[in-house]
This record gives sequence, C-alpha cells and structure tokens, in this order.
Amino acid sequence: MTNQSKKTAFITGAAHGQGREVALALAREGYNIVAFDIARNLTYPAYDFGSENELDSLQRAIETVGGSCLTAQGDVRNDDDIARAVDAAITRFGRIDVLFNNAGICAYGLAHELTEAEWDAMLDINLKGAWLVARRVIPVMQRQQSGVILNNSSIAGLRGMNRLSHYAASKWGLVGLTKSWAIELAPYNIRVNSIHPTGVNTPMNDGLAALEGTTTQEIAERSAGNLLPVPWVEPEDVAGMVLYLVSDAARYVTGSQFVLDAGLLTR
Repeated sequence: MTNQSKKTAFITGAAHGQGREVALALAREGYNIVAFDIARNLTYPAYDFGSENELDSLQRAIETVGGSCLTAQGDVRNDDDIARAVDAAITRFGRIDVLFNNAGICAYGLAHELTEAEWDAMLDINLKGAWLVARRVIPVMQRQQSGVILNNSSIAGLRGMNRLSHYAASKWGLVGLTKSWAIELAPYNIRVNSIHPTGVNTPMNDGLAALEGTTTQEIAERSAGNLLPVPWVEPEDVAGMVLYLVSDAARYVTGSQFVLDAGLLTR
C-alpha cells in the first residue's frame, strides 16, 4: 500500500501526551501521520511543552511500526504555520482523513485575577486554534467528500471548575464548534465529535504541579474527584476512544460528546 493510498491523520499537539499516543495508535492502524506541534515553551503557562526532540522521536517510533510520519513545527495561532503544514501533508500524502484538534494549555487562576494576556492565550490556543486548523483542513475533506474531525475538549467543557474559568470557557466553546460543524459538514460526509476526558496522565500534570507548588496526585484530585478510584486516566485510554470514533463502527456518530471521566460527572 503506497502512502497516498492510506488514510492520513493530522494531529495537533502531537509531540507528547495525548496527541503522541493517538498518533502512535493511528499509525499502528495504518494511518499516515502529520504531527503538528509548537515544539517550544511559552511564557504562559510556564511549564514544558513538547520539543523538537520529541517530534523527532515520534517520527522514529512511527517508522519503527511501519508507518509514515510528517512532522511540522508550528503554532495553532499562526495561520501561515498551519497552511504550510496542510500543504505539505497534501503534497506528501494526498489527503487528510482525520483531524484531531488536540493542542491546548491549562493553568489555574481566579477569574477576576486573570490578566487579559492570560485569558487571550487560553482562548486563542484552545478554541481559536482549533478553528484556524479546521478552516484549512475542512476544504480538503470537502473535496474528498469524507472526513472525521475530533475536538479534544475536557470534562471542563461540560461543567464549571474552580480557578479554571478561562479553561472551561475555551472547552465549552469547542462543544459549540463541534455541534455547528457537524451541521455544516454533514452534507459532505464529514463527521465531527468532541471527547471529554477527566485528568489524563501527561506531562501537563507535572507542569501544573510545579506551578502550583504541589504534587501531581494533588492536582489530579483537585481537578477531578473521579468516582472510580483512579487519579487520572492514561493517554492510551484516550487513544482507544479516538480509534473508535474515527472507525467505520462510528460511521453514523456525529455532533456528539463522548465522556471518558472515570465517573466524575456522575459524582
């Protein structure tokens, strides 16, 4: 099977955490992978993001399982970065079948104490970034008359959370995009859904713990309070949900929210 005869997945925030695990899982299923990541640290939030080394190691890991991977360093807030990556994906693979809008940040702060810059960074990366990427990918899927878009929201996209108002606002916004895009894109056989994990065991937990001067366990318990006796779910659990939602088994599923919360919302 040539690269251009395989399906292709475009994944943002792919260098580590949930994005990396989803990229590896889809590669094992035979997908070409476009791994898009900023691959550098930001001033806000001041924890470690993905790196160029992690992008490179992801490419090697995908090639080890027989897959093909195109890496692209870029910012989801920068339309030029996105356009270059999408163009490169089409040049190499010829199509984009899955978009996993995964890039995102999280940081704590009381609503009235947030700076305007902190609010803007949260909304621009988590919400506007998803729109900017989809705006470039959707025309590709429309030409194909097929595609799947998954927006990685959060339990915070279905409830309020203390000291996370800007985060919750961005994640609720993804639900609005999901439902609206599902309506707009159904005539093109493009499905759109959102996923809503509880806390996930990723490097972001370590970063948040360092900023808060506490432990990852405390961060997980503070943010979640899961019904099942686990502090978080694993990136592999998220990947399993993604594999189902992009598969033919979910061919009639669109405009929906899928919860992976260890029972948190029931509590």
